[in-house]
Amino acid sequence: MGTIAMDKRQITLYYSSENTIGKQIHAYVQSSKKKNLAVDISKTKVTGTQWVELADGLNKDIKDLIAMDHPDFLNVYGEQGQDLDENDCIKILQKEPHLLKHPIAVNDDQYLELENAASFKKFIAPDSAGLKES
Repeated sequence: MGTIAMDKRQITLYYSSENTIGKQIHAYVQSSKKKNLAVDISKTKVTGTQWVELADGLNKDIKDLIAMDHPDFLNVYGEQGQDLDENDCIKILQKEPHLLKHPIAVNDDQYLELENAASFKKFIAPDSAGLKES
């Protein structure tokens, strides 16, 4: 059993309020009709196990979750940043949450990396209440 809650009636959003896209997507998720839980990684510590689970759910390596082209990353790690191991990447995400490349949404057993607010639409099923079946 994983450490990330899997609920088909709730969207869990992992984002950083320290970057613009995180703030935008958080507002978009909050305005949806679906029940949601927002985890602001700049205020709430996400464990190493949870980072591994998020990366696995996205079928990615943890280093793929980091914005390695971000100026703050390049200033500290430069080109050697490409050679970081999994533990180093977890520490970066925990200590430098604004380096999360894209917010991550989890709904039931689906994981989606949200590159922009429009990509959140993939996660929302159409609301067919009040429509007659034809």
